[in-house]
Amino acid sequence: MPRPFSAHRVPPLLFLAIFIDIMGFGILIPIIPILLADPASRFFLLPPGTPLAHGYILLGGLMAAFSFMQFLAAPVLGQLSDRFGRRRILALSLAGTSVSYFLFAVGIVRKDIPLLFFSRALDGATGGVIAVAQASIADITTAENRVGRFALLAAAFGLGFIGGPFLGGKLSDPGLVSWFNATTPFWFAGLLALANTLSVWFWLPETLPVRRHGTAVRWSQAWINIGRAFTHPTLRSLFITLFLFQTGFAFYATFAGVFMIHRFGFSQGGIGDYFACMGAVGLLTQWVIVRWAARRWTPAAILRVSLGLAGLFILLASFTTRAWAFVAVMPFFALAMNLTQTNSTGLISISAEETVQGEILGINSSLQALAMGIPPLISGFLAAAFAPATPLQVAAVMIFAAAAVFRWCCRRAAAPAGS
Repeated sequence: MPRPFSAHRVPPLLFLAIFIDIMGFGILIPIIPILLADPASRFFLLPPGTPLAHGYILLGGLMAAFSFMQFLAAPVLGQLSDRFGRRRILALSLAGTSVSYFLFAVGIVRKDIPLLFFSRALDGATGGVIAVAQASIADITTAENRVGRFALLAAAFGLGFIGGPFLGGKLSDPGLVSWFNATTPFWFAGLLALANTLSVWFWLPETLPVRRHGTAVRWSQAWINIGRAFTHPTLRSLFITLFLFQTGFAFYATFAGVFMIHRFGFSQGGIGDYFACMGAVGLLTQWVIVRWAARRWTPAAILRVSLGLAGLFILLASFTTRAWAFVAVMPFFALAMNLTQTNSTGLISISAEETVQGEILGINSSLQALAMGIPPLISGFLAAAFAPATPLQVAAVMIFAAAAVFRWCCRRAAAPAGS
């Protein structure tokens, strides 16, 4: 049985759980494009003669299946962890992730696209790892050191986003090892998630001292959170800004890999390396640049610049005609994106009253999940109707819209009463 938790030490298994969860998501990034959007790939799943536009639409739907199911399920899993304990729900989430990876590998072998959709939906429906891990940290840390503990979770997130795309690209490359193929990363990630499931179940201390057995589960909590976000009297404009920004990033992330294949002929290894480098820049930003900038400017001042720059760099990337130019833009986009993500969340937190921090951050999480769920579906149709670059250009427009809303909000906030 797990040992009692220590209030002075966060169990390492929490960090490992987040790392594996994000790494598994990152593994998908270089592989899904070669399955559905690259007829030259030996792993292309669509029957001969199928229009490539159909692959673009399926790719968008496949990416949306996970995010939309996570949007619906994560708030429910958080509530269930209040009733049944963090350890059980975290183990359930990891088990669902493990099964989903195995099913995805089987779907590739069988060229069974409906099974691929089911596996992604299953992973999303059990995707409460980050929310439950954050709740566990909150259970066993004081307000004074909670920010530092959450920063370590963010580091685990960043490392997972580096490792996932890199491993996805390398483990699927038969040029490195003859028996590697598109299923290898998923067997690997599934076994890793299974091992983590068992570790959490048998060795993770339960962090929740008192469970809320009498509290009813609100199954529609995700939609309730969205309603609160767009009607909140003081934070509505900030929520809209973040929603537009996350929507833009989702447009970019869904079709950047397809764009690299279509315009530059990237392999899955090249796509994986690109996103791993983006993750590395993001991690450097979180550890060094965010702290340096925070000592010099307010979050609002940083956002006024970083939002516009993020949109500009995506737009520039979409018009590049040389691979080196596309790659050269990436560090600047990653820097602007991470500055925006960190400071927007921080600004929402410091703008809310202390007594409703958990509620506000929960609303923010639901908003981001919905913003990641809608664009992939639209992206597939945009790419099919126009070109793989179109979702990137729409991404830039959405982020420019976020910058405009934020600047308008700042002017309103700074205007004298009655003006």
